[in-house]
Amino acid sequence: MKELEAALGHGFADPELLVRALTHRSLVNQLAHAGKGEEAGKQEDNERLEFLGDAVLNLAVAEALCESHPEWREGELTRVRAQLVSREHMARVAETMGLGQHLRLSRGEEQGGLRGRSTVLSNAMEAVMGALFLDGGLEPVRQFARRQVMGEAAKQLARELVSGEALGNYKSALQERLQARREGTPVYRVTDESGPPHRRRFLVEVRLKPEEGEPREPVAEGWGSTKKRAEQDAARRALEKLALDTSVHGRSSDRTGSKTLRDDEAGADAMARSEP
Repeated sequence: MKELEAALGHGFADPELLVRALTHRSLVNQLAHAGKGEEAGKQEDNERLEFLGDAVLNLAVAEALCESHPEWREGELTRVRAQLVSREHMARVAETMGLGQHLRLSRGEEQGGLRGRSTVLSNAMEAVMGALFLDGGLEPVRQFARRQVMGEAAKQLARELVSGEALGNYKSALQERLQARREGTPVYRVTDESGPPHRRRFLVEVRLKPEEGEPREPVAEGWGSTKKRAEQDAARRALEKLALDTSVHGRSSDRTGSKTLRDDEAGADAMARSEP
């Protein structure tokens, strides 16, 4: 456990918190089914800590990004944060730390190879963040996030953002933002097609559909050489617009003319290549 604490950069005042963060529910179930009720009653799995750690980690990464990139707008911050706290990236962080070897699993799950699965590793990593927060407050989480979660990965994502490379999914970022603010669901529709068969251009609009009722006026439009790229460009433009608006409820679209959109086709494709 000392090795893990060294990797986290924090010595636990309450080591039981770290033990709980490493305890998979399969072990608790195994003890209960084995008739070891008293022992099982003393054990708690890591799922509540995982819930807390997810929120704390998002906060720490968001704070660090805002401080290090004051020039970024909300859409850019959202996309980079989503990549840094994604299941795939957190599993890689866990692997780098050797977190898997410390997990407490049932015999069956141990034999089934659960220890090395990315989902289990990323969930456990979030649980450890929750334990770290409860034991030492936000500061050790901040330090770990900047050192292990961000680090070179954040620098590479920043370079991709500047160069226009595909670092994330604008549609996913838009949907996450709208869900967080309960502003509806994005709905995409092709409104125009142009160009010869070998060089088709698609114009897509995105509207917000509330939980009840029909979609509202278009929020943004985007061009692309495929429908998917056009949808990505529309989502990108919507993120930029929503970052300026306090709320989009009841607002009409700030539609640009076809000429402006066509003049921006090249830039749209460069920024919308997050899907093949």
